[in-house]
Amino acid sequence: MKKKILIVNCYFDELRIPFCRKTKIPQTMTPAFLAGVFSSGFCDIKLHDEVYSGPLESEALLSWPDMLILTGLNTAFDRMLHLTAYVRTKNRNVIVVAGGPSIRALHNYSKTFFDYPCTGDIEQLKEVIEDSFGKDYVSRNLLEQGWVIPRYDLCYWMGNPGYVEASRNCHYHCSFCSLTAEGVKYQPYNLSYVRQQFIAMGRRWVVIFLDNNFGGTDRQFLLERFDLINELRKKKLFSRWVAMVSSDFFLEERNIHLASSSGCLSLFCGIESFDRQTLVNFKKYQNVLIPQVEIIRKCLNAGITFYYGLVFDVATRTIADLRKELEFIIGNPQITLPTFISLAIPLLKTPFFYECLNKNLFLPNIKLRDLDGTTITLKSLDPTDEVIRFVKDIQNLSGYRQKVFSHAINFFRLYRKSLTFWNMILALHTTLLLCTPKLSTTGSVARVSLHKNSKNVRTFIGSTEPLDSVYIPAFPIDLKFQHYFKPTMLTDSSGNLSEYLHADLMLNRS
Repeated sequence: MKKKILIVNCYFDELRIPFCRKTKIPQTMTPAFLAGVFSSGFCDIKLHDEVYSGPLESEALLSWPDMLILTGLNTAFDRMLHLTAYVRTKNRNVIVVAGGPSIRALHNYSKTFFDYPCTGDIEQLKEVIEDSFGKDYVSRNLLEQGWVIPRYDLCYWMGNPGYVEASRNCHYHCSFCSLTAEGVKYQPYNLSYVRQQFIAMGRRWVVIFLDNNFGGTDRQFLLERFDLINELRKKKLFSRWVAMVSSDFFLEERNIHLASSSGCLSLFCGIESFDRQTLVNFKKYQNVLIPQVEIIRKCLNAGITFYYGLVFDVATRTIADLRKELEFIIGNPQITLPTFISLAIPLLKTPFFYECLNKNLFLPNIKLRDLDGTTITLKSLDPTDEVIRFVKDIQNLSGYRQKVFSHAINFFRLYRKSLTFWNMILALHTTLLLCTPKLSTTGSVARVSLHKNSKNVRTFIGSTEPLDSVYIPAFPIDLKFQHYFKPTMLTDSSGNLSEYLHADLMLNRS
C-alpha cells in the first residue's frame, strides 16, 4: 500500500502579510531533498512551499497525508505547530516529523508537539521512515549508493534556475550563524553525487549551488568542482552558475579567473558590514583579511556580479553610525548595493544569542517568530523611537531614493564594459530589491480565510508587533490543539528567558 507523504516548507513573511514570494531567489530545495529519501514506488509524495504559494490552509490537502514532514527557518517553529494542529484535527493517526534549526535548538520542547523532532541532517529521515513504515519505503539511491537525489519533478516552484549542492556546512564560526550553534563541520560531497544531481535536474540556463560555502577548505576539491563545471557546460547541461562564498575565496586571485572562465554569473558573499569592529564582534575574521571594496571591485571587473547582505546591530552601534555606513555604500558606485539589510538576529544557541542573554539585552515579550531580521528584539543604544524610525526607513530605503538612483547611473557608467547585459541587469536589480522589496519578489497575496485581518500595522518592535493573520485558525481546530496557535515566547514580561525554554537553551550552553 502506498503511503501518502506531505512535505511543507514553513514560512512567515517578514511583512506579516501572507504574500506569495514567487520570484524570491534562491528558493528552498529542502523539500525536494527530503522527498528524495522516500521510495517513489511505495510513496505518493506532495510538496508545498509557503514562500512561493503562501500559507497552506487547504482542508483537503491537510486531510490527505499519512505522514507530514515540516521544515523551515528559526522563525517558522510556530508555523510548524499550526500545520500540526490542522493535520491532527483531520487525522489523529497522522505521523508528524519536524526538522530544521529551531527543532535542533529546542529538541526537548519539540517532543511535546511532534512525533519525530529530528536533530540531524536529511539522512536521519531514513531512520524515521524505517521505524514508521519499513525499509521498503526508503529510496533505493539512499540504500544502495548512500546519497539522496532531489525530486526536482515535484518542485513546482523551481522554474528555470536549477539547484545543486556540492558541499554541506561551513568551516567558519561566525557568532550569529545557526551553523555555529550546531557545531557542524564542513563536508564536501562525492563528485559522482554532484554529477547525478545535475543529470536528474535536466538542462537549465543557470544553476545555483546551494553550498553554505562553495570555496570550502579543500583546495583540491574546489579545483575538481571547477573541472566538473567545465565538463558539464561543454555538454550543455547549463550555461551559467551562481554560488555563495566567504571572503577568503578572493585571497587567491586564480579563483576569480577560474570562476569567470567557467561561466560564473554571480557570487554571493557574507560581507555583513564595512565596519572592522563590527566584523570582529561577529567573529567574521575572514572579512578583515582584504578590504571589502577591493573584493567587490575585482569581482565586477572580472565580469561577475557581486551580491552581499548587511547586518546592522542597534545594540552595539548608534543610528548615526549605521546611517554613515549606509551613505558610504550608496555613495560608492564602485560597489553593488546590498541585496538585503537585516538587523542582527540572536538566533537560538548561537554565541551571539548567549552574549545578548548575558548582557540582558533582550526586550520583554519577544516571540520566537520575531527573530526575522526586520523586528527589533534587543535593547538599543539610541532612543527607541529613533531606532524604530531607522528600521522602517531601511525596509525600502526611504529618504535615500535619489542617492540610490544616482548610484545606479554611476555604477552603469563604471562597469558597462566589464559586465554583460545580464550581469548588469542582475547588479542593478538590487536597487529594486532595496527600494521595492514587496514589488520585486511578490507575485500575489495568498488566498487565506476571508475573516482574517491581512492589514496588520507593523510597529517594528517585538514587544508590540502584531501577530500574523495565520495565527487565527483557517478552520475549526480540535480543542486539544488550540494552544498550538499561541506564539512561542522567547522572553517573558521582564525580558528574561521563558521558563519552558530553559531546558533546551540553558542546559549545556555554549
